[in-house]
Amino acid sequence: MKEPDFRRPELYLNRQLSLLEFNARVLEQARDPRVPLLERLRFLCISSTNLDEFFEIRVSGLKQAAEMGSTHVGADNRTPQEVLRLVSQRAHRLVEEQYRVLNDVLIPELADEDIRFIRRTRWNATQRTWVREYFEDALLPVLSPLGLDPAHPFPRILNKSLNFIVQLEGKDAFGRNSGLAIVQAPRSLPRLIRLPAELSQGANDFVFLSSIIHACVSDLFPGMSIKGCYQFRVTRNSDLYVDEEEVDDLLVAMEGELPSRRYGDAVRLEVAANCPPRLSRFLLREFELEEDDLYQVDGPVNLNRLMAVVDGADRPELTYPGFTPGIPAALQRASDMFKLLRERTLLLHHPFQSFAPVIDFIRQAAADPGVLAIKQTLYRTGPDSSIVDALVEAARTGKEVTVVIELRARFDEEANIRLATRLQDAGAHVVYGVVGHKTHAKMVLVVRRENGRLRNYVHLGTGNYHSRTARVYTDYGLMTSDPAIGEDVHRIFLQLTSLGRVARLNKLLESPFTLHERLLSLIDREREHAAAGGDARIIVKLNSLTEPRIIQALYAASHAGVRIDLIVRGMCCLRPGVPGVSDNIRVRSIIGRFLEHTRVMCFHNGGEPLIYLSSADWMERNFFRRVEIAFPLENPELRGQVMDDLEAYLSDDCQAWVLDAEGSYRRAESAGAVSASSQAALLERLAGQA
Repeated sequence: MKEPDFRRPELYLNRQLSLLEFNARVLEQARDPRVPLLERLRFLCISSTNLDEFFEIRVSGLKQAAEMGSTHVGADNRTPQEVLRLVSQRAHRLVEEQYRVLNDVLIPELADEDIRFIRRTRWNATQRTWVREYFEDALLPVLSPLGLDPAHPFPRILNKSLNFIVQLEGKDAFGRNSGLAIVQAPRSLPRLIRLPAELSQGANDFVFLSSIIHACVSDLFPGMSIKGCYQFRVTRNSDLYVDEEEVDDLLVAMEGELPSRRYGDAVRLEVAANCPPRLSRFLLREFELEEDDLYQVDGPVNLNRLMAVVDGADRPELTYPGFTPGIPAALQRASDMFKLLRERTLLLHHPFQSFAPVIDFIRQAAADPGVLAIKQTLYRTGPDSSIVDALVEAARTGKEVTVVIELRARFDEEANIRLATRLQDAGAHVVYGVVGHKTHAKMVLVVRRENGRLRNYVHLGTGNYHSRTARVYTDYGLMTSDPAIGEDVHRIFLQLTSLGRVARLNKLLESPFTLHERLLSLIDREREHAAAGGDARIIVKLNSLTEPRIIQALYAASHAGVRIDLIVRGMCCLRPGVPGVSDNIRVRSIIGRFLEHTRVMCFHNGGEPLIYLSSADWMERNFFRRVEIAFPLENPELRGQVMDDLEAYLSDDCQAWVLDAEGSYRRAESAGAVSASSQAALLERLAGQA
């Protein structure tokens, strides 16, 4: 039978629309009554933050392509102009749903739990007096209202800042009457203010900063009549551009480019739902936007600010129960990490298992007199990093410390510049990877002298060296003294810091050199096993799946009879369940308490299973424009552990969403009387907490 054409555009879902569908699944968590109430509010905030970044990066890129007249299309054969139109339609529905969930679901349920947002129309006399005093003491001294006239043009508006357009009537002291003014809310003040307990019904009554400004805006324009005051927010292009081949110092170039992020081209305008059309059109003209870029919202223009309630309301019964991450028994008994790793290889699954052993590994390396060198990649670390402290101490005590810092880690550029400077000041060798390729691999190499010989110790991960995200992202970390893996990591560090040809690696796969082609060959091998009548199975867990050649290979494998399970949290451009093409492919997405971040690839391989863990998603950028690694699990016990984890995800009927051939997601149907949650099962098994 002739093989179908797997390149047909209708076989591919659009990546941007797929990302919006992921955000819709996040928002659905805010409606799920099985999720604790304050966590539901947190999911609403996360959906807002995700959508901000979507506009700052994705929509801005589409707009640039459309403005340049680009006709470049993706595998789905849609032009940037077509995608922009579809994105606008889906995003408008998503925003409408966000505010419906806030106003109709969460606010009433929070009020039932004595967590209230007090509207200014319901302030009593004592509350009004307090608000007036707050305005005069905290707000009035720092506000600079700007009347619009020929001498006062429309001001520069900071990306995602809170602003108000005020409609005025009357003449001021100089006889001016432009009719309009702009008030910019100070960035230094919180957007939610807790009312004093003596003025409220409970400890968690809040007023919005926007409500206070609305109530007192007339004080900013004495003698003028206020006809309307409407909040608005503009989202700007936040993608940084640095021509790496034209700069001598990437760090200096990045420092120079960062301020432009605040005032990039506008891509979205949010206004209060009651803002008159005339004023909305005025703002659109000022920001050079179209009607499709206007989002009218029934509530605060930045939902993410509600996170202050999640973090500030002392109501632990309305959040997920706490847990203590597990520590494998071998680590509990070991005081010498190096001795333990000479005896066995360890695999940690965060956050179910603690990230502390990784920190301890680097701390011991920094303090151990036998350690000669520490080499590490850093993509995101977070503030006050214990790992960075250990590297600084190691450098100060004379050890050779080499750190490959990815300055271009999106939205962490400024923090990484400070990190690079701190490490350089301590005497560490700091490099910024390879021009044109982000360094996304997660590696630590410790070189130790033992009995007159050098031994390598290694940590490899699927996620960042960031102790905070290690508590909320699921990631694997492998710790080993395997000589072949240690030699591979040594060779990759030489690539990153020096010059030379592609190194031949023993066990690791590396982007942009071997990872893509090796995965294609492994998928094709499963296809051959199936075609020959043998068992063939592929299980893959990723954040995103978009690369066309990989998708075509999966289609061909499915067509030959390979059973394929894909656990893809976010973007997925593959259509499962298409007759004659992807009948044997199932796709599911897990959305729960923790952000699923592990990347796992399992191949049946004729009964000799191959399992790789990786820092890379199956996207074009990860295969061809980043330095990534995939590392094998050769220990049968560790392979079994990962297979048990994957089976938990595949049997999940509580937090799982199933993708159909039309590109729609539906909740997985329960197979029994009791729902199975993969994350709860892993907590119980690895951390002892159901």
